Amino acid sequence: MRTRALLTPLVLAAVTTAGLTVAAPPALAAGPDISVTNTKAHLDQLQSIANANGGNRSTGRPGYKASVDWVKAKLDAAGYTTTVQSFSTSSGTSYNLVADLPGGDASSVVMFGAHLDSVSVGPGINDNGSGSAGILETALAYAASGQTPRNHVRFGFWGAEELGLLGSKYYVGQLTTAQRSAIRSYQNFDMIASPNVGYFVYDDNAVGNGVRDDFTAYYDSKGLPWEYIDVQGRSDRAAFRSSGMATGGIFSGAETIKTSAQASKWGGVAGKAFDACYHRACDTNTNLDLVALDRNVDTIGYMVWRYAAKDYGTTTPPTGSNLLANPGFESGAVSWTGTSGPITSGAGRPAHSGTWKLWLGGNGASATESEQQTVTIPSTAATAQLSFWGRFDTAETGSTVYDTLKVQVVVAGVTTTLATYGNVGADTTWVQRSFDLSAYRGKSVTVKLVATEDSSAQTSFVIDDTALTTT
Repeated sequence: MRTRALLTPLVLAAVTTAGLTVAAPPALAAGPDISVTNTKAHLDQLQSIANANGGNRSTGRPGYKASVDWVKAKLDAAGYTTTVQSFSTSSGTSYNLVADLPGGDASSVVMFGAHLDSVSVGPGINDNGSGSAGILETALAYAASGQTPRNHVRFGFWGAEELGLLGSKYYVGQLTTAQRSAIRSYQNFDMIASPNVGYFVYDDNAVGNGVRDDFTAYYDSKGLPWEYIDVQGRSDRAAFRSSGMATGGIFSGAETIKTSAQASKWGGVAGKAFDACYHRACDTNTNLDLVALDRNVDTIGYMVWRYAAKDYGTTTPPTGSNLLANPGFESGAVSWTGTSGPITSGAGRPAHSGTWKLWLGGNGASATESEQQTVTIPSTAATAQLSFWGRFDTAETGSTVYDTLKVQVVVAGVTTTLATYGNVGADTTWVQRSFDLSAYRGKSVTVKLVATEDSSAQTSFVIDDTALTTT
């Protein structure tokens, strides 16, 4: 959690009052049992990374980049589409890692995040290896569960939080208006295993009251006392909240002193900090309450499962609006999932408009690359049309097709190829291509572009200014 030269006192509101009869916990749908053993193993790995890199994982130091690379490899192996954002800070280059699970309604995103960096004086295992390990293990468990999410599921691992929430601010600042509107909720997890533990829920009652209430309902269902906390500007949820998104989160305490009433409620030692190693070298993998970690990773699991399946209702987009997010790729590899690299601003091929485009192929080597996005076509639409501008060129010769681009739609697991283009007849003229998708009204449709090259000469399939519009 970010530090400040002068900390504004945290505002707490207890939910229990002495002498009152406490009702039986409400019944909730059972959440998953997220492995605390695996989560602790992730924390041990982050400790090892710090040990090998000067004792910390802070922005601008090699331990932070090594942490990003290790988390990215775990998520890539689980099937996530990962994007690394780099940005400059006073301490050097930092990185955000964003992981999207393919599938779900791309116009309805639920997002979960934690900062991955430490301060420079220590390894940052509770602050905030604990939150990062918690969402990592939950992301891996969700991918392995075989769940089919209603909403698009995204995880964010933020850099430079300790320098002033810079990573999460950078991420939100790069979003278009449509992309911000697509994020239905953002939930933050910063310090979830403090050794003198408390159970705090962000009191974001101005925006996204339902997220807050889902956290407290889950704690109530486990018979676990909790308190609201106003974290003010000390949490990565701040940029999301100021942009009008529903936010929430949990926290187990930092440098604030535990009161006698809190010690009576939660155990631990009154008169001492919730985490006496906050922002110190002793914040190692022994500076953890593993019972709290177990409870809180299960809380994360409950919220991920619940919000992935949450029905936000159907909103019919205005007639003629583009259902695709980031249709011209100007936000980089955002809203599209697939192969890392083809969405580019590189000068090797021009864009149809702007500077970014989708450049599939062009490798001159045996490879398959793809990008896709899932949208729901309103059942009330009269027609639906997919279109894009394409510029194809090749170094192949002759009349044999070696390299292809397939335009596909995937509906309920069934793939239909709408068109196939190849090296034969390719040229460098921009041409708009259109396809009637009216047959898919009322359905969730994944638009997929797949390029396959052989090992001979290159063929480049450059695509820009995509659209899926209705009338």
